[in-house]
Amino acid sequence: MEEEKKKEGSYRYWVRQATADAAPPPQPQKLTNNNDVASNAPALGSLWNQAGTWEEKNLTKWATDRLKELLVSVGSLQFSSGKAEIKDVSRCVGDAFLVTVRNKKRVGYTYELSLKVQGEWSVEEDTKKVKGSLDIPEFSFGELDDLEVNVKLSEDKELSQQLKQQVRLDMKQFLEPIRLKLGQFEQELKDR
Repeated sequence: MEEEKKKEGSYRYWVRQATADAAPPPQPQKLTNNNDVASNAPALGSLWNQAGTWEEKNLTKWATDRLKELLVSVGSLQFSSGKAEIKDVSRCVGDAFLVTVRNKKRVGYTYELSLKVQGEWSVEEDTKKVKGSLDIPEFSFGELDDLEVNVKLSEDKELSQQLKQQVRLDMKQFLEPIRLKLGQFEQELKDR
């Protein structure tokens, strides 16, 4: 009698025998190739993130290398009384990332740059060599229209104040080619 009570009070008491109108139990199916697995994957993000919840990928190494490559490729500019070129990226500090949230991709970055510039200007049949830097303070994704360039010249006592002022104005013309390269960078970041 006690054994019968145990069976009735068992956690399986509600399981009944399958009837004719019951759905058949699921049958396991063997996957034949990797395409069967990939067909269940979300459009964005990793395979493990089927729900498309938060996923962040650090792109700083790629972004820093790519920024340097693009900015050095700006090359030289010709001005009315001289020419200058970007020789090197002396400072490139920041971070870049790709975030997937609810199956939507979002990219972003924040950087500070300093570019070494070298050139020569003509002053009354004399050519003066000029070195300096173009400093771009903090800028981030979608803010390229507000980009600013600060020109710093190396201390050279041979350069007159008038020539220094002309060189600063000329070097500010690097702003537009730099903005174009940063726009290209943003597009490449979005396409990753």
